[in-house]
Amino acid sequence: AQLVESGGGLVQPGGSLRLSCVASGFTFSWYAMSWHRQAPGKERELVASIPSAGGSIDYSNSVKGRFTISRDNAKNTVYLQMNSLKPEDTAVYYCSAKRVWFGEYWGQGTHVTVSS
Repeated sequence: AQLVESGGGLVQPGGSLRLSCVASGFTFSWYAMSWHRQAPGKERELVASIPSAGGSIDYSNSVKGRFTISRDNAKNTVYLQMNSLKPEDTAVYYCSAKRVWFGEYWGQGTHVTVSS
């Protein structure tokens, strides 16, 4: 199983980025997908999650209203659209795939820096 994130980079405050995470080696549509981030010197935090089918999409309070998670099962890809970025959004962003009883997979991360 493999998850590969892309789309990170340097952006000015107020700008936007869209992260992508392409999955391979497992049945993507069966897994709930999540985005997490870890800022320097801080613990990893859950940013957003989207279920495999049905259910609710969840966001952390710090990104609610600014970030949108979505998935395209035909492309084995989960996205994180990030708008109105703030310097405190600077972090390494990771995607994960989870299915109860079947385990969890993680990507290698993509760096996002929000700075003027």
